[in-house]
This record gives sequence, C-alpha cells and structure tokens, in this order.
Amino acid sequence: MAENSVESYRRDIRDFLLWRPLPVDAYAAADLTAYLSELAEIGLVNTSLARKRVALKQFFRFLEENGEPVQVDFDQVPKIKLGQHLPDVLDVETMLGFLDSLPTESVLEKRNKVMLELLYCTGMRISELLGLTTHDINSADQEILVRGKGSKQRFVPYVDSVGELLAAYLLGVRPALLRSGQGDTLFLNSQGKPLSRMGFWKILREATLRAGLKQEITPHTFRHSFATHLLEGGVNLRIVQVLLGHSSLNTTQIYTHVDTRYLIETHRMYHPRA
Repeated sequence: MAENSVESYRRDIRDFLLWRPLPVDAYAAADLTAYLSELAEIGLVNTSLARKRVALKQFFRFLEENGEPVQVDFDQVPKIKLGQHLPDVLDVETMLGFLDSLPTESVLEKRNKVMLELLYCTGMRISELLGLTTHDINSADQEILVRGKGSKQRFVPYVDSVGELLAAYLLGVRPALLRSGQGDTLFLNSQGKPLSRMGFWKILREATLRAGLKQEITPHTFRHSFATHLLEGGVNLRIVQVLLGHSSLNTTQIYTHVDTRYLIETHRMYHPRA
C-alpha cells in the first residue's frame, strides 16, 4: 500500500487504542460501535468513518490470525453507509480559501471576519459565539470562556492569527459600533446592540454568495469542519470533544482528566490556522 495509506491506518488504530486502553481480549463489538458513533456525533465524514472501521477490522483480524484471544465480532459493528447524508463539512483548502477571501475594509467587514474565523478556530456553536462578552476573552493566555448548553462552561484556545484579529476588533472596531457606551456583549450590530442569530445568518449568506461557494453553509458547518479537520489531522477524540464541549450519555466522564495545557498545545499544533 502507499505510504500515506499505511500511515492513515496506523493512526486510525492508535487513536482507537488511546481512546479506550484495554487488554486485547477485553475489547468487544460494543467498544468499536461506541467509538465510531462518537466520531459521527461530532461531525467526522462517513468516508473517514468507513476507513477507520476497515482499519480496525483488519487489525483485529491480524491479532486473531496470530493467536491473540480476540473477542470482537465485527458482524455486530454497524457498517458505514456511504450513501447517507454527510455532515456539512468544508475541506481544509475550501475553508481557508473562504476565510482568506473575506473583505476587511469596513468596520462591519472586520467584525464579520473575526466572527467567522473564531467559529472555525474554536468550534463554538453560534449561540455560544453570540453570547460572548468582553470579559470572556483572556488575551494573555489566548483563551475564551465559553458558556455552552446546560450552563456548562469551558475554555477554548485560539491561535495567534485570530488573536490579532480579535485584538484589533476590541481596540478599534467594537468601540466604533458601541453607541451607548455601555454593555459588554462582544459582537454588536450596526446599531450597537447585540448581534442576533438572524443577523449572523444574513452575514454568512452574503459572505458565501460573494465567495461563490455552491455548497450550503450554516454556522454549524464551521463546527463540523473544526472537528473533522482536527480528527483527520491526528488529534485524539477526547481532545476534540473537550474543545467542542460535547457530551453524550456514553461519554460524560471520559474527559475529566484531560490536561488543559496539553489540550491547548495540541490545538495549536494541529489546527490548520495555527
């Protein structure tokens, strides 16, 4: 096989083993199903999911053929249907091309640029982005305090290039939009009031039309793309789910021991904007 294919399969196997370290004979079909389900929940495309399933199937077959006491029955691991609707994800080249093409001449264009860059850099939900205040920005450590679903809070890092945009927004753009001189909402509309979800959707629609993108893009496209690009770049599933603030009934306790510094360093190492 090609060297890149070999490395991809090697990474797929390593990621699974790191996700749930167990003795070889302790793995069951339920473990693989849970792993693939979690990857699907945070936006990994079906083609990548199918490749990971194949890699793991060949790995456990190899172990079994070499006398290891394998207990995994792959007939119980659901196959990935490539004909299903895929999550709305842009590839890295398209995403970076879109962001780099955004105009930054006017005050509102500069605001739009930093919002869209932040969505992709952090994987925030649109509600989380629009709920930010000026007090949530920790520029010294390049972190943002995000308030997610169920009043859950998490810190997400951002890279240097986005930090420069954010600093410029706070220094010059936001003061120009703020009319009353009061309020701490981070992103404002042209009247100096908090930007609404409808307002953001209009901004995003106009930006995608201007860029000539034929694929439908929603605020969640940035979140799906964020997760997919990091996972396909080799970042461990646990790290990505902590960054997303994602939770499910099966994985609530998995992420409590992730080291924050390692999380930040890993994000900066693998994110395409870093």
